[in-house]
Amino acid sequence: MKSWDTIIIGAGIIGLSLAIELRKAGMSVLVIEKGEPGREASWAAGGMLADFGLEIPAPLQALARASARMYPEFVHELEDESGLKIDLRSEGTLFFPDSKQDHALQESHPLPASLAKLEPAFRASDRLPLYVQERCVDPRHLTAAAIAAARHRGIDFSSGDPARAIEIRDGKAAVVRTDRTQFAAAIVVNCAGAWAGQIRPHAFPTRPVKGQMLCVAMPEKDLVSHVVRSSDVYLIPRSDGRLVIGATQEEAGFDKQTVPETLQKLRKAALDLIPKLADARILEAWAGLRPGTPDKLPILGETATPGYFVATGHFRDGILLAPITGRIMRQVITGQQPEFDLNAFAAERFRT
Repeated sequence: MKSWDTIIIGAGIIGLSLAIELRKAGMSVLVIEKGEPGREASWAAGGMLADFGLEIPAPLQALARASARMYPEFVHELEDESGLKIDLRSEGTLFFPDSKQDHALQESHPLPASLAKLEPAFRASDRLPLYVQERCVDPRHLTAAAIAAARHRGIDFSSGDPARAIEIRDGKAAVVRTDRTQFAAAIVVNCAGAWAGQIRPHAFPTRPVKGQMLCVAMPEKDLVSHVVRSSDVYLIPRSDGRLVIGATQEEAGFDKQTVPETLQKLRKAALDLIPKLADARILEAWAGLRPGTPDKLPILGETATPGYFVATGHFRDGILLAPITGRIMRQVITGQQPEFDLNAFAAERFRT
């Protein structure tokens, strides 16, 4: 049986980022994906790189800030190695907080110009947003480039055959069993997102949190320039004139069907902010499954089984946290001291 230094289960952006990091460290890597690489939560994501404190749980904020800072170089490297272009935008975010937060935050995040100048198509309103200097990225561009870069570096892939169990030999992880075959490695990393808990022997408490979204072609290419976030909807412009409108948070199991009434509510919330979107043509609608955990924090680090690691449960922040997750998990796996304290994210916190 052929073997690798490391097997990564899951070809989303978290698994891909880690695979590339480990390959840079000289390790041979196999990525196992139950379906088509990059087509689950990463493909369905919006791509907001939102490290703003109100939106990120406190234990995650240091990681989020570090990962956001890494993004320009992260994208540049993937573009260089893949030959693909990634849409990374830096116009910033207009954030409409809950009314209770308005007064406390307005002074620390003032608009750089009048709202009418920043976004002329906005409906006139007495309610002003905050301005946050955040980037956004097209996750489909990002994931496609990461797959191409991984292949360019000689990383192997097994697709369409789900991993079912980790076989333990001499007290250590040794083999990954799939529906059709098995693969050997001294190190195994579970990056399977919402499906991470289905791989024996460790039942990580991940669950799918459904998010429905749609994408429209704006009637004017630059009708919306900034990311817009409110409690009802978010709007993410792409440089080619598309606009992503999202997203719900639903406890619906592994159901990925879209519901017309739900999509219509999202569209109406977008129209309430920008009436000219009434002329936008709907291009597609989809639902993705974010990997949630009971405490809304990811699971990162080594498990109770030597040689078996986990990096999953990033919920809404998988795209944002991909660069830093790849780096710190590479540090953990290669025996280095991780640059951040990972105790809050340890798998052991869920053991009884």
